[in-house]
Amino acid sequence: MNRDRRSLLGAGFLVAMTGGGGVLAQTVPPHADGGDPPGLPQPTETIDLWPGGAPGMPANPPREVTTERSTDELVTDRAVLGITNPRMAVFRPDRPNGAAVLLFPGGGYRHVVVDKEGYEMARWLAARGFTAFVLFYRLPGDGWAAGPDVALSDAQRAIRLIRHRCRTYAIDPERVAIMGFSAGGHLCADLSTRFATATYQPVDDADTLSAKPICAAPIYPVVSMDAAVAHAGSRALLLGPNPGPALEAAHSPDRNVPADAPPHFLLHAEDDDVVPVANTLLLHAALKAKGIRVEAHLFEHGGHGFGLRKAIGKPVEAWTDLWRAWARNTGLG
Repeated sequence: MNRDRRSLLGAGFLVAMTGGGGVLAQTVPPHADGGDPPGLPQPTETIDLWPGGAPGMPANPPREVTTERSTDELVTDRAVLGITNPRMAVFRPDRPNGAAVLLFPGGGYRHVVVDKEGYEMARWLAARGFTAFVLFYRLPGDGWAAGPDVALSDAQRAIRLIRHRCRTYAIDPERVAIMGFSAGGHLCADLSTRFATATYQPVDDADTLSAKPICAAPIYPVVSMDAAVAHAGSRALLLGPNPGPALEAAHSPDRNVPADAPPHFLLHAEDDDVVPVANTLLLHAALKAKGIRVEAHLFEHGGHGFGLRKAIGKPVEAWTDLWRAWARNTGLG
């Protein structure tokens, strides 16, 4: 067992040095002025998604900026916008359990949250044996050629790269899950329902692999693009100011559930005043209608964006244990 693990880690070192999957130089994780909080491990390893640069660069590329929004020196709350080098920050566990989780933080498609729904969740997962990957995806309002599919392109590419580099991280390529929060929950549900949709031209061998996760967990997700229940900011940035019914349907995961969708874990607080709980209810009904395994948890209180830190001391704090127990029954471990 130890010899096999050493072999995997040795292979991982070589892949990292040679850029397995066609990716060479890696972009550092997003960082803001002012330093990192004391005592919290920050990622030092990243994986750039696209060799030669992300496809469909806007004529006037955005500039990446990371902002620190917290006033507490001990707790960071960073957000990054203008991403032109989409990448994953990697959190390796001390003792890998062979499973991986790809995380999509939220941010309303205006920016991508770094800490609350990214690094904090990744540390929690790594402490329990999961190899965690936090995706900093491109934003649809920045003018990319792929338009509303640009974040999905990054998500598809990311899960394929994880599978392509499975030996690097001592993971089973069949045991790759996804989890997303708020607008990142929309991206999570978009990938779990449109994993087989071609959104970019293949660039290397990694793109021969499946983008279907073993299971998906959209957490307080944006789902529907119907103006009656949609998160208005996410809808406007994703689809533009006046989308037609066809465009709304194409980017509403509840309208696109395939017969072979993976099992889903859904979570929402009924007092969410940012993303209506109706979004989760619509996705739950759509999954049930297609006979897809789904477990849903609705909590009376919790608000929006609770993640880990804002769930402490509330009944919704139990959500991570509920997810982990459910995940074991999907084969994730």
